[in-house]
Amino acid sequence: MSATLPPPLPLPTAAAVHTPRYAPAQRTLRLAAVDALVETSDEALMLAYAAGDAGAFETLYARHRGRLYHYLLRQLRDVALAEEMFQDVWQRVIAARQGWQPQAAFSTWLLRIAHNRLGDHWRAAKHRPAAPADAELRTASVPDPDTPERQLSAFEQRRQLQLALDDLPEDQREVLLLRLEQELSLEEIAQITGVGRETVKSRLRYAMDKLRARLGG
Repeated sequence: MSATLPPPLPLPTAAAVHTPRYAPAQRTLRLAAVDALVETSDEALMLAYAAGDAGAFETLYARHRGRLYHYLLRQLRDVALAEEMFQDVWQRVIAARQGWQPQAAFSTWLLRIAHNRLGDHWRAAKHRPAAPADAELRTASVPDPDTPERQLSAFEQRRQLQLALDDLPEDQREVLLLRLEQELSLEEIAQITGVGRETVKSRLRYAMDKLRARLGG
């Protein structure tokens, strides 16, 4: 009997975040065309948005919504909670736009906000919530395999990997996912998590060792 999973959850649209209540005042700075927006750096877009260019925010949102949502979903393993925190992070970006300065890459700053928000959540919860099922497995499509047996085998491998990830301490799981899935450098991860490079390196090593032991690799 093959396992059937629901289709992927659609990502929230920019309109869901950028509500009229947060609409910036109209100012003089505008980026000339859509093509210019696409080619403009994240940092320049954020500065343009701070000056009143709503289109710059739309472009930033389109570039980073998938990355941010995936990061939160993998950490929280709860679709509803990930969506709520996703909205909250973008609202914090909106609220902070006037004072933003490009001292770090926008993507690093965005994930730093998400990291801090996750920390608030874990502290409020006072314990790590149980994760009986992987949120990503519940919302992602399974590729069509050659046989039902191979489908179940691939699904079981993913399930075992997720269970192993769930068993990691939060700080180790976070650096592992930032490194392997977000493809960030140790320095970028250090900026996001607020710890030193060597601490990131140590957490990553411990996480990999535990995964190998759990998965028999």
